[in-house]
Amino acid sequence: MSETIGFIGLGIMGQGMVRNLLKAGFPVRVWNRTHSKTEKLVAEGAVAATSPADVAAHSEVIITCVSDTPDVEAVLFHENGVIFGAAAGNLVIDCSTISPQATQRIAGILAQKGVHMLDAPLSGGSEGAAKGTLSIMVGGDETHFNRALPFFQAMGKTITHVGSTGAGQTVKLVNQILVVVTMLGVSEALMFAQAGGLDLQKTLTAVSGGAAGSWMLSNRGPQVVQRDWQPGFTIDLQQKDLRLVLETADTLGVPMLGTSTVFNLYRTLQQQGLGAEGNHALVKALENLAGFEVGSDEVSTSFQ
Repeated sequence: MSETIGFIGLGIMGQGMVRNLLKAGFPVRVWNRTHSKTEKLVAEGAVAATSPADVAAHSEVIITCVSDTPDVEAVLFHENGVIFGAAAGNLVIDCSTISPQATQRIAGILAQKGVHMLDAPLSGGSEGAAKGTLSIMVGGDETHFNRALPFFQAMGKTITHVGSTGAGQTVKLVNQILVVVTMLGVSEALMFAQAGGLDLQKTLTAVSGGAAGSWMLSNRGPQVVQRDWQPGFTIDLQQKDLRLVLETADTLGVPMLGTSTVFNLYRTLQQQGLGAEGNHALVKALENLAGFEVGSDEVSTSFQ
């Protein structure tokens, strides 16, 4: 009989992840701060819990997928938190993106009660969560990784044990550097194409299959052209991750020229109230500087 999974955090990523666990036949007990988000999943076979402690009391493996370090600490350690329902031998898998240093501290607290922990942040956006094609980068003991592998395989496609506790979070920050700097390149390229009067769809088709191709270009480039700002990952959450990158880079002494530029461009969009839009709305910061929009008729169309 498979272990019962508890899942805490049913946001953009969590909903799809739980559905894929259910499809794979795992029993799943769910909890979310906003209770209404559990209703559809209960109708699909999940069991609703009354608190994180209740999740832990009825689950051998507890997955958390929440927004930030304080949120992880709240569901684990605050009133009715996981630690009050967990038993020795339970496994906590944190799929949030938080500080590597905080991860090590949290793992130490859990270990005092005999509870194991993996840090397993994700990449692939809401699409990857829905399709079960996430990239999952996992830090922690290899024995616990092997125990969790069937659950990871239900939720993701590229699953990599990257090292000891905290390594998963550090690799996720590497991922976020690549994501945002790539998105800056995509934004600049589309602005250039717009100003040059190119057919944007044909341009994307022409460059996506070559050396310039990337996940961000193929998945977010078309959204920019269509002026579709629905988030696979919001600007506000992206900023939280970039703050972690810059804080960690400061301790390591690593220059972050591109990442810090994107962080400041996103800040201008947050000041305009756009923090809930997708991270590909980065292009809007460049549009504000240039005075025209991608997909508009305000610039030359001489090459169409």
